[in-house]
Amino acid sequence: MMTNKNQSTALVPTPKLHAPAVIKSTQVATVKLVDDKTVLEDKEEVRMKLPDILGRVLACIWIDPEFYHSFANDPKITLEKNGVFLPQDIYLDFEKSNSDRPKVVVYEKKKDSKFKLRVMYLQLVMMAGR
Repeated sequence: MMTNKNQSTALVPTPKLHAPAVIKSTQVATVKLVDDKTVLEDKEEVRMKLPDILGRVLACIWIDPEFYHSFANDPKITLEKNGVFLPQDIYLDFEKSNSDRPKVVVYEKKKDSKFKLRVMYLQLVMMAGR
């Protein structure tokens, strides 16, 4: 089967964006998670669009200590400062175990409920191939 170079093979097509971080000559990273303000309205939009954004977050966490500390202290506010707005019933937990593999867990918690339902999680994983 022959594919056109312009056709994507991604499972979830996303628009082309700029790199998640740009290293300036001073070696300070500037975070750019999304090109424009992004408001996710519901759980379905969160499932479709948030994995790409959180992938960028994990990349920024890896290279930018200031972003790491900001996200670790308050993930949702850090996303908002970078133009990503989540529904009120969506919560993020940032976990970093001793393995140095940060993980972001996304939960949904309804207003009058004590329980939260895990929607997804993303974890930085190192892979090598030959």
